[in-house]
Amino acid sequence: MEIRSGDYVFLLSSDNKTFLVKVREEKVLGTHLGNVLLKDAIGKRYGEVIYSQRGEPFIILEPTLEDRMMKVKRLTQIIYPKDAAMILLKTGIHSGMRVIECASGSGALTIALASAVAPSGKVYTYDRREDFLENARKNVEEAGLSELVEFKLREAHEGFDESGVDVVVLDLPSPWEAIPSSARALRGGGRIASLSPTYNQVEKTVESLRENGFVYIETIEVLVRKILVRSGKTRPFERMVSHTGFLTFARKAVFDVKGLVGTV
Repeated sequence: MEIRSGDYVFLLSSDNKTFLVKVREEKVLGTHLGNVLLKDAIGKRYGEVIYSQRGEPFIILEPTLEDRMMKVKRLTQIIYPKDAAMILLKTGIHSGMRVIECASGSGALTIALASAVAPSGKVYTYDRREDFLENARKNVEEAGLSELVEFKLREAHEGFDESGVDVVVLDLPSPWEAIPSSARALRGGGRIASLSPTYNQVEKTVESLRENGFVYIETIEVLVRKILVRSGKTRPFERMVSHTGFLTFARKAVFDVKGLVGTV
């Protein structure tokens, strides 16, 4: 498929710097290796090369979900792809599902959730900050997923408009305050996921989950380490994205299970 004006491309430089840009005939991308005229990408195919005005090559790649998440305009910390992937897997989010997210943040996870529920599902994303909500809205629009997402300005503990949803995802300083609202919004057997950076937050969250009828409670941490591959001297990179947060998962029961179940 040929690249057209209005398409997004992921440009890779010769020194492995990357740029997620929207192709426009009049647009010029300024880089450390010289200006790139984006009109040069029109009519090309993914995998082909264009050159900066200094003659430096840039490979045109198709943006992946990870690329879009990592390149959002940030007003907040984002949920990293390693954690987003586990959230999608553990909660079983798929096409057609209805999902509540709180808070929207910069919209990186919103993009992942919307991509997962497409084309017939819906993501309802809440935030208490109007500036965060507007920034997330713009990032989701640029990802081409705005029709799948509704943005709502509200505190989590005030409750959600929706009921009978499949999944609730919480990324809040005090997620335990949103768990009663989440329990009311979820269908029987629905799943909840919560991301917290500290042990104390996890303890309070799990206590609240138990009190609100959730079962199969599990907390994990996801660590990802890149490997530097060189002939005869392959080893891990010196730096890594290690602790970003603890992920807690649970499922909603519709009967009194107090004292019968614990954590996994």
